[in-house]
Amino acid sequence: MKILIADDHALFREGVIHILQGLDENVISIESSNVEQTLNTVSENDDLDLLLIDLYMPGQNGFDALEILTKSHPALPIVVLSASNNPQDMRKSIEMGAMGFIRKDSTGNVMLNALQLVLAGEIYTPSQMMNTGNEQAHHLTQRQLEVLQLMEQGCANKIIAGELSISEATVKMHIGAIFRELKVSNRTQAVLLALEKNILCR
Repeated sequence: MKILIADDHALFREGVIHILQGLDENVISIESSNVEQTLNTVSENDDLDLLLIDLYMPGQNGFDALEILTKSHPALPIVVLSASNNPQDMRKSIEMGAMGFIRKDSTGNVMLNALQLVLAGEIYTPSQMMNTGNEQAHHLTQRQLEVLQLMEQGCANKIIAGELSISEATVKMHIGAIFRELKVSNRTQAVLLALEKNILCR
């Protein structure tokens, strides 16, 4: 397993590398310290299994980098590591395609559990930062919303894959994640719930 840790603080990266040994004893950790280096490192390592990234590093805006990465490498799970306790940062990260948002003050066990969840195809967000309103929060990534929109149009997996320039296997992965997030078991239920909750608009 190969994981890229993108953060401008060397001491923090060292701590994360130590924690990652609990994820896989054979994990290969590589590092970057700014946005430009991160983008280049991802491009040079097409066998990455996971990217852990801080939104606030020197260089380009972290959200811009996140958008670039989720579009150029849609199959790469990305988890944001942040000192921010602003729910807006978390929601924006998930909406832009991150599979997780981990607070930097989390324990090592919390980080490991979150990363295992993400590697299993789930989305992780801290419970204390979730939407506390009456409306249930649905944290679908931008790519999942695109898949869901094409599902609403009645497109088969092969058509969705062609429209989004991704593989059918990736489409199936996104659909599975959509089902789990919306707590449904089929396409019809997913589309009806998405329309009812205004996740999709006709």
